[in-house]
Amino acid sequence: MANESARGLHLTALVPPNRTAVMGILNLTPDSFSDGGRFVDPQTAIAHATTMIADGADIIDIGAESTRPYGGMRPVTAEIERERLEPVLPAVVGLGKPVSIDTMKAVVLDWAIRQGAAIANDVWGLQRDPDMARVVADHGVPVIVMHNRDEADPAIDIVDDMLAYFERSLAIADKAGVLREQIVIDPGIGFGKTPGQSVIAVAQLSRLRTFGLPILIGLSRKRFISSIVPSDPDQRLGGSIAGHLLAVQEGATIVRTHDVYETMQALRVAEAIGSARTGSAT
Repeated sequence: MANESARGLHLTALVPPNRTAVMGILNLTPDSFSDGGRFVDPQTAIAHATTMIADGADIIDIGAESTRPYGGMRPVTAEIERERLEPVLPAVVGLGKPVSIDTMKAVVLDWAIRQGAAIANDVWGLQRDPDMARVVADHGVPVIVMHNRDEADPAIDIVDDMLAYFERSLAIADKAGVLREQIVIDPGIGFGKTPGQSVIAVAQLSRLRTFGLPILIGLSRKRFISSIVPSDPDQRLGGSIAGHLLAVQEGATIVRTHDVYETMQALRVAEAIGSARTGSAT
């Protein structure tokens, strides 16, 4: 039986109203592109989740298999994912914030929701594992569907490709019984895109508003930043914040980040200035 604290929660109950939500990243992997290996120790991982919540995270996104978009990730079995998650997931759920599970495997998602995870985060947008949409529907949880491609094609219009991709994802979700109001779309910055296409995806994010769904943006420390200003992943905070703020202006409502405090501060300051500009500040 699914954990009743997660089952059936509506998306609007998991994100704050009237402001941009912050999703903190917790990678339990040895090979993630930015922080691989830093949080493989369970107590270190739980402490980091605690810190991110104290820093302002509204959601904690836990992944136990690297999905790094530019190669180098090592696929793992569902058993290994569960082994990495078992000593961490229940404790993080117990911290009181919604937990999303970043997995490509329906069997791992099913298990994680039974442990209290409240949101599914599928980097293949319900299009890779044929059981993913069914598991989401069975548990009644919100789902993040991300745009992805097996490889980048610099010749295509990347936003047109995203629009067609999300149409397919929404059709799959509808057929499985996933409520449309429980879906978040994610342009998948860096995934199946050239650096230039990632820039275009952020610049034209407003085109995704046509779906009338919440938009998640996750460009934290991504490689396209280095294509503009050469930098290592841990040197990309400025570029990450700049991209996130511009994405919010284009319609993003959830920001996924490694750097919770700095991102939260930037968002709240931008919101305060925006309110003052419109005369609604108190």
